Amino acid sequence: MKSTINRDRLNFVSSFFCTQQQQLRLSFRCVALLYRNSSFHLFNKHPQSSRHCEEERPSNPLFSKNNFEFDQQIASPSCARLAMTSSLFLLAIIFFFSNSTAYAQQTQIQYLSGTGSHHTVNWDFFCTAGNNSGKWTTIPVPSNWELQGFGKYNYGFAKDTSRGKEKGLYKHTFKVDDAWKNKIVNLVFEGAMTDVEVKINGQLAGPVHQGSYYRFKYEISKLLKYGGDNLLEATVAKHSTNETVNDAERRGDFWLFGGIFRPVYLEGLPAAYIERLALNADAKGKFIANVFVRNAGAATITAQVYNLKGEKVGGAFTTSVNKGDSNAIINSRVSSPKLWSPEFPNLYKVEVSLLSNSKPVHSVNTKFGFRTVELKQRDGIYINGVKIKFKGVNRHSFNPKTGRALNAAVSLEDVQLMKDMNMNAVRMSHYPTDDHFYNVCDSLGLFVLDELAGWHGHYDTKTGTELLKAMIAKNGNHPSIVMWANGNEGGHNFELDHVFSDEDIQQRPVVHPWQLFNGVETQHYREYNYGIGNYNNGRDIVMPTEFLHGLYDGGHGAGLEDYWEAMWKDPLSAGGFLWDFADEGVVR
Repeated sequence: MKSTINRDRLNFVSSFFCTQQQQLRLSFRCVALLYRNSSFHLFNKHPQSSRHCEEERPSNPLFSKNNFEFDQQIASPSCARLAMTSSLFLLAIIFFFSNSTAYAQQTQIQYLSGTGSHHTVNWDFFCTAGNNSGKWTTIPVPSNWELQGFGKYNYGFAKDTSRGKEKGLYKHTFKVDDAWKNKIVNLVFEGAMTDVEVKINGQLAGPVHQGSYYRFKYEISKLLKYGGDNLLEATVAKHSTNETVNDAERRGDFWLFGGIFRPVYLEGLPAAYIERLALNADAKGKFIANVFVRNAGAATITAQVYNLKGEKVGGAFTTSVNKGDSNAIINSRVSSPKLWSPEFPNLYKVEVSLLSNSKPVHSVNTKFGFRTVELKQRDGIYINGVKIKFKGVNRHSFNPKTGRALNAAVSLEDVQLMKDMNMNAVRMSHYPTDDHFYNVCDSLGLFVLDELAGWHGHYDTKTGTELLKAMIAKNGNHPSIVMWANGNEGGHNFELDHVFSDEDIQQRPVVHPWQLFNGVETQHYREYNYGIGNYNNGRDIVMPTEFLHGLYDGGHGAGLEDYWEAMWKDPLSAGGFLWDFADEGVVR
């Protein structure tokens, strides 16, 4: 099977990882052939897409690199003959922009760590127990400390008495420009394992955060020394003091790690700002955005939809924010939009601005797709009005050399390999993953079943509610995410089911992997003779969220043809998800 991966686009692929992917390509050959033989018209093939999955860059021309270079050239001493003209021109530019209502501030980002496993920043580090412990040294951030030679390796089945429960003490000195003095400044962690206490210049930034796979932030504006040195101290405990967090995240069939494994950065915002967007764009072109604001007072919100060429799609639309309101709904309709699906992953961009006294003060933009998800009881799962079957696989966020610290190149490699095997879906097992993976799924076209952590145990309701809200707030606008999963194999907190519908503006279906819930039977590893004869002759939709274990069931190709033929012919089958994409072994 010929791979379509363009390795020149990858910034980081270790020789070990290349070897692992080549082995995967061979072991999955029959999976690809069987999935490809399905003639379902909407998802029969995937187009070779050249879309990029890079992080959105600010589009405000006032702050672009080119403009600053242009200004420097004009004011250069080498242009003495044009000094007077240049000065007048610069004054005109300054006057124009200081009085213009055409530009709003955008969120400014200052990374304190690296941006991923391919690009790290060394912080001071002290490990309290295990390998290389008891002394101050340095560690790359983001990373898992076990893969850097610290602490203790444990697998999730280890007895509690033998588990490494070390802590990592991090210190990092950074500067914040004087220009940020009047901004709201947030300190953002994309993910850290597992309990995190943060101090800025010796003062607590906020309460201890618990939960590894979720973005969290502290408002630290009043704790900073602008223009001078600031000290960030983070105490990270691998083992949580909340046993329900350990039940959900630490007692599972995978390696246990500790550390700040996703990026850390500062977020600079104006005094009144847009906190986040919750979007719903359906297959009929209806667009709704719930715009959450802070300190807005009486204000106006405007929005404009663009295609990825930067061309306006329809006209601008507006709504008002009343004094004291924390959100406002804004809506529009796009005529005959190009819909998002794995076969045709069409994307758009919306730019939303907050205006005070008719002057824009903050703007945000994000990509999205027009598509509709429907769960029809005793029938099937429909995307854009078409009944679909998931040709899926489970994926851990994992790399043999870097653990759970990943980067966009790894995500691109994984998604392209899945599409090479004619898969159209992936399950996040068993926790939400990095932003760049969802971005690649949006851009190249792959359905995502996104999952709240809970291997065989679950979070308590208070903790679970906070983490679930954080997950939906961060991930909810990705068109690739078409369903949610509340835990795994008994790790379901039923008290959280309503939170999905309360927080998700798109009202995507929710499943309980390994249970019959919400009209979807997701039983794992059912034997062919019993499973096909029993479950497939029922009245519920059948969609095993795990089947044909790649390690214990003779490999992914063993018996798949029989399973897939039965799934394909059964009108109640919605397909399934193989276990799993790649073995989670570590290089020691």
